[in-house]
Amino acid sequence: MLQGVLDNRYEILERIGGGGMADVYKAHDKILDRVVAVKILHAQLAGDKEFLAKFQMEAQGAARLSHPNIVNIYDVGVEDGMHYIVMEYVDGETLKDKITREGHLSIPESLKIAKEIAEALSHAHKNNLVHCDVKPHNILVMQDGRVKVADFGIARAVTSTTMTYNGNVVGSVHYFSPEQAKGTKITPKSDVYSLGVVLYEMLTGHLPFTGETTVSVALKHLQDQPRSIRSIDAQIPAVVEAIVFKAMSKDPNDRPDASGMAEDIASTERLLGFKQETVPAVDPFATQMMPRVTEADLEIAEDEEPQQPVYKSRKFIFSIVAVLVLGFAIGAFLSFGKFWSSAEITVPDVTGRPVALAKQLLEAQNLRVNIAETYDANVPAGQVAKQSPEAGSVVKEQRVITIYVSKGGEELTMPDLKGLSKSAVEEKLRKMGLVVGSVYMKESDKDVGTVLDQDPQPGSKINKGKSVDITVSKGKKVQLVKVPDFTGGTIDAAKSSLKSLGLKVGSVSKQNSKQAPGTIISQSPNGTSVEEGTSIDFVVSNGKAPSTGKNENTTQSSGPSKQNESGKSNN
Repeated sequence: MLQGVLDNRYEILERIGGGGMADVYKAHDKILDRVVAVKILHAQLAGDKEFLAKFQMEAQGAARLSHPNIVNIYDVGVEDGMHYIVMEYVDGETLKDKITREGHLSIPESLKIAKEIAEALSHAHKNNLVHCDVKPHNILVMQDGRVKVADFGIARAVTSTTMTYNGNVVGSVHYFSPEQAKGTKITPKSDVYSLGVVLYEMLTGHLPFTGETTVSVALKHLQDQPRSIRSIDAQIPAVVEAIVFKAMSKDPNDRPDASGMAEDIASTERLLGFKQETVPAVDPFATQMMPRVTEADLEIAEDEEPQQPVYKSRKFIFSIVAVLVLGFAIGAFLSFGKFWSSAEITVPDVTGRPVALAKQLLEAQNLRVNIAETYDANVPAGQVAKQSPEAGSVVKEQRVITIYVSKGGEELTMPDLKGLSKSAVEEKLRKMGLVVGSVYMKESDKDVGTVLDQDPQPGSKINKGKSVDITVSKGKKVQLVKVPDFTGGTIDAAKSSLKSLGLKVGSVSKQNSKQAPGTIISQSPNGTSVEEGTSIDFVVSNGKAPSTGKNENTTQSSGPSKQNESGKSNN
């Protein structure tokens, strides 16, 4: 551990922290008599001239920052080869320690902290300084709950020179922006992405992306979408989830700047009632200035006769009725606008817009806003799914417009569809609020129309209104067999051969033929390819010679003699 006095001014008291680039010590500033924090760079960084030049420039830039949520930098120097930064000492804990201790933070506290970080980043970005390493470890939580962002300058100095140092990625891969993971140009929007990750962790107690290696985590920042916050904690409003996912957009152009994110959070706090100011109740027993009681007051009091209980008086009953009527009138006013106003407003279309922007657009038209939530799988969470009255309606000013903010699709548990018929699946999904998507046909031993597979798989979660892909049996695979030529063979031999080929003997007819009985004269089909199970028809010989059409009793002589008409021989 470092001991002694640094630069004849800063008396080192104790080591209070450290990381991959520096160690942090609590010290006493002997000149100004105050406690400070001294960050001393590791020796391997001190030997990099390009890094040190950049470090000096960025540290001086950070020292010019002045914001209640940024740790103040007092001094930058070097002694005996040790480069150091002297900064404000914050008596508190890191945000990482707080999350680890509490598991996760409440929604109001998470939004409050994120807003203060966003305001600090906005101030830095306006002064052309990007943090590049926003993470809970660099956020200090003070005793009164306020936060301060630390380590401005060091991370920027590292990433300005190179994204690697001694072969290792510099920074915190779990909080990287996609552009940091790729090693491309870093902008203030990179800090906004990292803040989105920090807010995700505050709300859920989990990191959006984890993996066995830094490379696997970096790839997830580039390719994957984080798990829905509301699937972890359904109590988190959709509008809060929308703020996180908007900040964590893969494309920097889709993210707000730090100032815009702070405004979104402030609007959401007002929307959810987290920023309501309470008026202190009057203590009836507190010491108060009272007017002096005069003799006239005493005379009036003596002349007054005892009254019946106030709740039984006509005056009291009349007052109650008047209050009810007034309440009804106020309710009607809030719902339908100013009765006496002639100003009419055409309701703008705010469907599909983020809830904070929709509220702002309506209020800018002198309309009041009521916010409700609804499930809608076709509208991203946090955006307006529908409104009432509808866009284009003409209403009086101050009319209440109800906007229904999408909570995303209602989550359902996917049933097991395998083994059911296609028609049964269609009916089952329809009743659940799901639809059949793509239908794939596949040969199988199952009956035609039987569902073989599905996507999503049984037991997984799916939003109402989404489609389900199914794979359906189209029956066994068709096997083609070439029919041999059996002519000239026997029918018995043909039957045996057909059985081995998976074919059948069809009709067998007989025909006169000089060939031996049972000999195949012809067949149908012959020489072509047919499906298994096809029947082959045969014509076989009956062993009888075909008729010549002459008298069968006439015989031909074997010699030259001839018979005369009388039947006698001419010998």
